[in-house]
Order: sequence, then structure tokens, then C-alpha cells
Amino acid sequence: MPQYAIFIYSDTTAEHDDAELAEHDQHSADLISSGALTAAYALGSSSTAKTLRRDGITDGPYTESKEIIAGIGIIEATDLDAALALARQNPAMRHGAGVEVREIVGAYTRGDEVTAE
Repeated sequence: MPQYAIFIYSDTTAEHDDAELAEHDQHSADLISSGALTAAYALGSSSTAKTLRRDGITDGPYTESKEIIAGIGIIEATDLDAALALARQNPAMRHGAGVEVREIVGAYTRGDEVTAE
């Protein structure tokens, strides 16, 4: 079954209260229960990011932006429409942020063979 990456965006100035974080936890639990979620990663603060380029290392994310990637989820869905339907349920959509959905076309997990389309 195809896999899709869901990039969860957040406003860099947003403050997330316990209720909003609980919503994200419940959403993840629902995706796990359904069997759609295969992996999820919450990312640390963008203020701790390091960007590497040929000419050196800079503090912070790659670009100046009002939005940062706060987390990444990997889901299995029958097609893009099904992936978009799952992505629309993400609490970030209700809290003024958004998500980006991309099909995974190559993958490697330690111990596995490399795959690519």
C-alpha cells in the first residue's frame, strides 16, 4: 500500500496549550488504532535547528518563515485522496496551521533493502 508523509506545520509564534496537545495525541492514537499511522515524529524547536551549507553552519531553520515543520507522520493509504482525507483530520487544520502531504517514492529503514520507484 502506498505511504505518504504528512508534514505538520505550526506558526513560529504559536503557543500550544495542554488541550491542543491532547488533541494531537488523540489524533495520533486514532490513526494508530486504524492501522494507518506507521511512524510519527514530533520535532524539537526550530530555534535549536542547525542548517548546513557548503560555506558553513547557521543557527535556525533553512529559511526565514512564519511557519515551521513541527512534526512528521507517515501513513499508509490506498491513494492520494485517502491520504488527503486523513490529513484533513489533523488538529493543525483547526488551529490555523496546515499540513502538507507527499507520497513516499523511496524508503530505507535500517536493516531493510533500499526501495525506490
